[in-house]
Amino acid sequence: MITLEDITAAAQRIKGRVLHTPTVPCQTLSRATGADIVLKLDNLQAVGSFKERGAANKLALLTPRERERGVITVSAGNHAQGVARHASLLGIDAVIVMPRFTPAAKVTRTAAWGATVVLEGDNFAEATAHANMLCQREGRVFVHPYDDPEVMAGQGTFALELFEDAGPLDTFVCPIGGGGLLAGCAVAGQALQPNMDIIGVQVENFSSLAGFPGDEVLPPGGPTIAEGIAVLQIGRQPLEVIRELVSRVLVVPESAIETAITMLAEGAKQVSEGAGATALAAVLTYPELFRGKRVALPVTGGNIDSRILANTLLRSLLRDGRLLCLKMEIPDRPGVLADISRKISDEGGNIIEVSHQRLFTTPSVQAAELEVMVEARDPDHARALEAELAKTYIVRRA
Repeated sequence: MITLEDITAAAQRIKGRVLHTPTVPCQTLSRATGADIVLKLDNLQAVGSFKERGAANKLALLTPRERERGVITVSAGNHAQGVARHASLLGIDAVIVMPRFTPAAKVTRTAAWGATVVLEGDNFAEATAHANMLCQREGRVFVHPYDDPEVMAGQGTFALELFEDAGPLDTFVCPIGGGGLLAGCAVAGQALQPNMDIIGVQVENFSSLAGFPGDEVLPPGGPTIAEGIAVLQIGRQPLEVIRELVSRVLVVPESAIETAITMLAEGAKQVSEGAGATALAAVLTYPELFRGKRVALPVTGGNIDSRILANTLLRSLLRDGRLLCLKMEIPDRPGVLADISRKISDEGGNIIEVSHQRLFTTPSVQAAELEVMVEARDPDHARALEAELAKTYIVRRA
């Protein structure tokens, strides 16, 4: 098991190469959850993720001969960027194998650091197998994204900064992908704040520790907005640490992560990817575990595709009742659209989008179907808008 001394040595080794990111209280999230929320903003790192901590430590420890051989790694994006950046800074040739589902933004940013990017495999396991094959064929040094003590020690520097800046905490909540961040932070936490609860979080389709502290299981996998933690099995070395030092593991649904991304954007003014919002998703899903406690949440990464972010925000608005999509059967005659617009305006609604269909969707040639998307202040306002329109027209929610 790595020690606090390994982590403090890593902190000195990577000092000046990795940012000491801010730790900030967030009153908006605290009011919404009933907990005293503190955020550690590693989405502000140069590569937008905590992952460069472990990569920087690992590469700094390579011998001159190992640097000449070059390095290779496998990653869904953030570790890839960390390795690519620090390999570039040290003049080391790097090959990065990424699963084919990796968001385009992460692929582009990784290549921009000068690494050779190889897209292979439909999941992390297939990409890993290909990376191992290339490693053996080309004689490179494999930089594992989590199952490596030097990487784990580098990730643990996150906790050193957090505890220095935040002071005493009741609970630290951390997402689990391969387990490197949680393991490193758990070692630091046990040494520096031994009475603090350390909680891991997984997303439903990748919940290999759903029965924790029971045996690890093989989860089904599948699509997830938290692709950064879409790992079927925890690393062997991180798992040893997690079993010894972590209090519990929580599992969160996709919808909670989407809500957490929106709350971080609106309430904390922070852009977070799915994996980076998973800790907040746990607080939202299990509020009784955190209410009244001082809770530290890592925003572990901000590398979210712009299209996914936009769709996530819109889906959250729909779930919250602040975006209302209505279908109405209306008479096909002049002035009807103007009347509907006026009613919405008088109620304080804002029309976002309108679709008007005459030919295929109504039983009568003298009728039309109107689909209108309206922005409302809150669910009560949305219901008032709908009720006002229902006084005159046949209305249903789309």
